[in-house]
Amino acid sequence: MIDLHCHMLPAIDDGAPDLAVALAMARMAAQDGISIVACTPHIYPGLYDNDRARILVAVEAFRQELARASIDLTLTTGADIHLAPDLLEGLRGGRIPTLADSRYFLFEPPHHVAPPRLEESVFQVLAAGYVPVLTHPERLTWIEEHYPVFAKLVRGGAWMQVTAGSLTGRYGRRPRYWAERMLDEGLVHLLATDAHHSERRVPLLAEARDAAAVRVGADEALHLVLTRPQCILYNRPAHEAPALPAMSARTPKASWWSRWRRRA
Repeated sequence: MIDLHCHMLPAIDDGAPDLAVALAMARMAAQDGISIVACTPHIYPGLYDNDRARILVAVEAFRQELARASIDLTLTTGADIHLAPDLLEGLRGGRIPTLADSRYFLFEPPHHVAPPRLEESVFQVLAAGYVPVLTHPERLTWIEEHYPVFAKLVRGGAWMQVTAGSLTGRYGRRPRYWAERMLDEGLVHLLATDAHHSERRVPLLAEARDAAAVRVGADEALHLVLTRPQCILYNRPAHEAPALPAMSARTPKASWWSRWRRRA
């Protein structure tokens, strides 16, 4: 499996606070069956002022630590990029890294406020030849009020990445409901861990792959954690990746959140 969203680099953002935790995360990922991890620290102006140069140095240093610790895990680069006015300029100039230097990049919307120009920003970078991968839409507090926007963005060419732990209930009932609904409706391109620690928000992907297989079948579950991530690493055009399952016309399978809402 390939994990394209992970905050494993030590002491660079709100992920692994030190090398010991970072190595523990790497061991956990390898034991779970993850072979490649994209190190994707936040780029958040004024809070995490990372850039491509700094991330490349940190990845190379951590790669050497993995070798010393005999941890069999391949690292690649990327970033968890927040919306900013100079996003496209940063991508074009190389200051903001894409995933493995491909056309794809992780694009993190604000958690608690729907940005006023999200669609405009997404379609702007698409028109410039990049493919934004929106991270963890199922965990956004505003998803219910703006859910149709995500389907529109997918139809327009954006990709969606759901957090593995959301699908397995590690983040609670509400994220699980939206993760299951998006999966059932054919709106999810990737599963990734978005791991931040070895004890909480952990780098586990296999359990989510298995949960996805129950809902969408084993082939699509493999696309979520291997085939489409490989297309990104090889910088394949989006149309060469396995197509999303057709959006379901049926009512999504019942989830903890939907049952809870009916009882409320």
